[in-house]
Amino acid sequence: MKLCVFDFDSTLMDGETIDFLAAPLGLKEKVGEITEMAMRGELDFFESLIMRVKLLEGLEVSQVDEICHNLPYMPGAKETIGELQERGYRVVVFSGGFRNATGYARKVLGFDSDFSNILHAKDGRLTGLVGGEMMFNWSKGDMLERLQRLLGIPPERTVAVGDGANDRSMFAYASKRVAFCAKEVLKKEANIIIDRKDLRELLNYLE
Repeated sequence: MKLCVFDFDSTLMDGETIDFLAAPLGLKEKVGEITEMAMRGELDFFESLIMRVKLLEGLEVSQVDEICHNLPYMPGAKETIGELQERGYRVVVFSGGFRNATGYARKVLGFDSDFSNILHAKDGRLTGLVGGEMMFNWSKGDMLERLQRLLGIPPERTVAVGDGANDRSMFAYASKRVAFCAKEVLKKEANIIIDRKDLRELLNYLE
């Protein structure tokens, strides 16, 4: 058994979920600026997440779900996941984004499991609070190491794919460290760099 872990936003999905959610509130640019700083490693991920989710306060959950069910997936995402599974990989998503998006994407794209954050809601609207498994800079690496122990899969049979600073912690536990259309901060620690927006490119580097 082998393991391939993907980031979601700007990796499996073409964009940042929270930026799409901010658009109806007229805050896409403001939230996007904070997202960019976090992905470049210029801002602590936890602090940036709290700041951005607070700005979503009042958004209707029904609107959140509608947006998350219509996100644009990266070219080749579904085909790549299917091929990886054919080659004996368990395919898992770690996202600093939200279950509304990753849970739905799992049904569409067919990956095996997802770990992400949860937007707190009350009376059908977001409260501006968030909790979950992927809230810190180190969260993805921590979860990957625990998942490897559970499944009995070593780093030598692990692939990690991401685009931003909060994906760096995964690289310590993966022999193939893939920077996909990534920020420079992640490219510096990768041993596979893909700059074309087509996830099928990844298959050229894997057995």
